[in-house]
Amino acid sequence: MPAWVQDGVNEYLKRFPRDLTIDIVDIPLGNRSKSASPKTAIEQETKNILSQIDDRDFVVALEVNGRMISTEKLATQLDHWRMEGLQVALLVGGPDGLGDACRQRANAQWSLSALTLPHPIVRVLLVEQLYRAWSITQNHPYHRA
Repeated sequence: MPAWVQDGVNEYLKRFPRDLTIDIVDIPLGNRSKSASPKTAIEQETKNILSQIDDRDFVVALEVNGRMISTEKLATQLDHWRMEGLQVALLVGGPDGLGDACRQRANAQWSLSALTLPHPIVRVLLVEQLYRAWSITQNHPYHRA
């Protein structure tokens, strides 16, 4: 990822309380050469993604056709996850999206936007929205800024 992405992500990560940790796990893209099919790449990515998920994790697949949620709803969801002590995995697919097995494993499917967003923007957007959601649960002024 470009330095501006890491800088943006780090800016939000340092604001979270110690009891709310966010780990970003980079999964290598599948081979997308001229001789390799996108289906094979998606299958490899799916295998790699699922290998990082624990059976007890609450999984949210980020999908264009997923359910749109507001920041306020995300705050409610975040508060619920924290109260239940759930580990949450937010899945972002490769350039061709997530594989069927990832969608089937997901407990929910959300859409960030009907727009196609590049991965660097998605990374910063997700961390910022999680921070904003947390700020709502704490009545922190960030949300109103």
